[in-house]
Amino acid sequence: MSFYLKKTKLKGRTYLSIDESFYNHDKKGTAHRCYKSLGSVETLQANGMEDPIAYYKAEVDKLNGQVNAEKKVKEISDRAPMLNLGYFPLKSILDSLNVKKFIDLFKLTTDFEFDLYDLIASLIYARSINPCSKHRTYCEVLPYLYQSCDFSYDQLLDGLEFIGDNYEKFVELFTERTSNAYGIQTDETYFDCTNFFFEIDREDDFRRKGPSKEHRRDPIVGLGLLLDKNLIPVGMKMYPGNQSEKPVLRDVIDQLKRQHKVTGRTIHVADKGLNCAENIAKSKKDGDGYIFSKSVKTLPEKEKVWVLLENDYQDVKDSQGKVLYKYKSCVDKFPYTIIQDGREVTVFLTEKRLVTYSPDLAAKQTYEINKMVKKARGLTLSQAKKGEFGESSKYVNFVDKSGNKASTTINEAAIEKDLKLAGYNLLVTSEIDMPAQKLYSTYHNLWRIEESFKIMKSDLDARPVYVQKEGTIKGHFLICYLTVLLERLFQFKVLGDQYSTSQIFKFIKDFKVIKAEHKYINLLTKSTFLDDLTEETGLPLKNFYLTETQIRSILSYGFKKNKKTASTH
Repeated sequence: MSFYLKKTKLKGRTYLSIDESFYNHDKKGTAHRCYKSLGSVETLQANGMEDPIAYYKAEVDKLNGQVNAEKKVKEISDRAPMLNLGYFPLKSILDSLNVKKFIDLFKLTTDFEFDLYDLIASLIYARSINPCSKHRTYCEVLPYLYQSCDFSYDQLLDGLEFIGDNYEKFVELFTERTSNAYGIQTDETYFDCTNFFFEIDREDDFRRKGPSKEHRRDPIVGLGLLLDKNLIPVGMKMYPGNQSEKPVLRDVIDQLKRQHKVTGRTIHVADKGLNCAENIAKSKKDGDGYIFSKSVKTLPEKEKVWVLLENDYQDVKDSQGKVLYKYKSCVDKFPYTIIQDGREVTVFLTEKRLVTYSPDLAAKQTYEINKMVKKARGLTLSQAKKGEFGESSKYVNFVDKSGNKASTTINEAAIEKDLKLAGYNLLVTSEIDMPAQKLYSTYHNLWRIEESFKIMKSDLDARPVYVQKEGTIKGHFLICYLTVLLERLFQFKVLGDQYSTSQIFKFIKDFKVIKAEHKYINLLTKSTFLDDLTEETGLPLKNFYLTETQIRSILSYGFKKNKKTASTH
């Protein structure tokens, strides 16, 4: 495109105009159009312009100079031209809960000069896209949401501390709104608890040293989760880490059930060792149940033989025919020793035992075993000290146990035993009528939900004074909780539990666009999930180019509840 001064002679007068030449796509060639009509030279001179042609030639040069400047290669800016749009399903679910008016009431008790609801919503969306520290969230994630965030980093921390100090009220609010909008099923609930360690030197009132699943000496925080029949979060409780999970588990369950008016059975889901005999006995006494994992290595020999027998195993395959895992189960009475009236008593409880074998887990564990064996063989050949063997010492026979150089041999029997059991896992449950695959999926879904809470704990201590506050830590976990809640509602109540958590979060993280001129380029790649979501919503999710209008339509889309899974309340 360029400009030029056009002179046209008509009836003895010279008429001037600034015309524009441009490429016409229809004609596939250069075309011209009038940019500005100037009048005749004679009239312009009569009005006092000494040399109209020279004057307007200078204006044409100026216009062409602007065009040439725009044609120059643009330099990169200090901000990537990228936007994250994948959080739009969570935004739709959050909008449907209609919690803003209630959160605005919370704000009346503060002097905040920012919108508390927008802060909470933005942190949830950022958490789903890229879970990281709050400082990185503010600098590297929030700026790339479609809507702008009108609050400072200090205001973010103030808001986080406020919602943390009041986290139980927020949990109760969201549970009530979830019940109204989608329905929750508490005739059967699930409970799980975990802990999170913090890489700090000294304890405080909240982060206390206690029994850690990672066997670390760092201060920890405990967290209990109550979920409804569909594993949708309905309650959360945090407690200091110096409290043993075994007794506190019983107190937290009772408190959460009272707070959220839950009267149905609660099934405790836990890792190895957490469900001690006293907890199991109390579950039975209260009419509740339990599911927990148990190491096959610690089973009596009779049960190990049953695990390794090939008969009765059934395969579970994916859509391509690949074996995901195989399983078999049995129901029998098993002994437990509990303390009753100050003395040990053995009771027999009827349980279902489900053993599974995963080829992927077997490959992983076999690799780890062989790695330790290789280390043990190398240290044995060099006659290393016993303390140098570490965990690989389980595969070594030590003749001299003095701690000095020892005469060592490889324990081939121990290696063979562990290799045989690689890939096997055992689930123990009171729910003898629960189908094996439901038992398996329930346990592993709880594990995935717990994993959603996993964070880089040291990130919470990146900035002294502010992020070491108890309220800020609780606020962080509340955001994690609400992110999981919205994802589960989308997964179960909208999508009908047809897609996994990993598929959903992959879509949320991958749906990005890059601005190019007046449009946006869609960076999503093809997937079955994307095909189905596009068909379900009619949204242009698979378009290569997206306009501002299309993006706004995506972010304002309202999902409908899936009739198959939307329960009445």
